[in-house]
Amino acid sequence: MTEVTGIDHIYLAVSDLGASERFYDQVLIEALGFRKNRFTLAGDPHVQYYNRHFGFVLRPARVAAKHEPYAPGLHHFCLRVDSEADVRAVAEKLRALGVDASEARLYPDYAPDYVATFFEDPDGVRLEVTNYRQERRERHDRWESPQS
Repeated sequence: MTEVTGIDHIYLAVSDLGASERFYDQVLIEALGFRKNRFTLAGDPHVQYYNRHFGFVLRPARVAAKHEPYAPGLHHFCLRVDSEADVRAVAEKLRALGVDASEARLYPDYAPDYVATFFEDPDGVRLEVTNYRQERRERHDRWESPQS
């Protein structure tokens, strides 16, 4: 069976490309070290953020509607950093940049070592940064392919 090895890119339609670009510059470039480029596709401007693992692309929305996380579609997305200390550093950096990120803290109901910070983009899309937890590390390191 073919194995998916990662997420290639995430595409997000935004109501105000300029406002979203300013927000994601702070989050993805300033706090998380992504790089950025721009391109046009089918006449629409796009802003792409990327790191070694995946891309995150903003494009103008074609429909004006408030984001509702409990409607069908995206509820939130979570970015993973290596350690609890990294989560805390990202949360501090985001707040210093003016992003209303929650204090990084332990969420033992999720997992015994789950540390996270939460915040929203200009359209109300929920974002999270969490640590690379032990259960995830073990899943990665001990993964076995199914027997044919």
